[in-house]
Amino acid sequence: MLTHKQIWRGLDQLALKTGMTVSALAKAAGLDATTFNPSKRFTAKDNRARWPSTESIAKVLDAAQTSFEEFAMLANSAGGRLESGRQVPLLGLAQAGDGGFFDDSGFPAGNEWDEIRFPGLADEHCYALEISGDSMLPVFRDGDRIVVAPDEAVRRGDRVVVRTLDGEVMAKELRRMSSKIIDLASLNPEYPDRMLQLAEVAWIARIVWASQ
Repeated sequence: MLTHKQIWRGLDQLALKTGMTVSALAKAAGLDATTFNPSKRFTAKDNRARWPSTESIAKVLDAAQTSFEEFAMLANSAGGRLESGRQVPLLGLAQAGDGGFFDDSGFPAGNEWDEIRFPGLADEHCYALEISGDSMLPVFRDGDRIVVAPDEAVRRGDRVVVRTLDGEVMAKELRRMSSKIIDLASLNPEYPDRMLQLAEVAWIARIVWASQ
């Protein structure tokens, strides 16, 4: 996963690439001009790291007509050199419910996975899923690739991929998880929310990035 320093470096490099300041880049994306200013990168009181939202990054990438893969390359640039990243397993989300692609813990298994090169991921267990259909609009579109980190803990508000024991796979927002149930909000309001018994779930994994 990209670090705090890499994320902000990527935004600075994206601004340079487009010939704008970070303020102009934010305005071009329909955001407040101060969204990416250096003063917003750490809290004033205790100097804790502050992160830009996934939504704000998605908006500037759309405004700059830049893919997340290219942004990740910019985030990993140092002294004019770009780190090439590493190969990450890739599978279509529609295939993810079929048997043989995951082990019991939700990690990629088998040799039928494709691969893409993806910079900035330290977690060797991360993998990518390609979205198909409209069930996750407007957050994820058909053809988008989401990067999933099965090792990371999930928290309320996270966007997650869930696979049931029956082989159903879905990407939704986690509203609540207890020792008995998982409450999931649909990303597309035209599709229903889901309430699953924990005993029904094979695994749940956090979405850490989306390539849009």
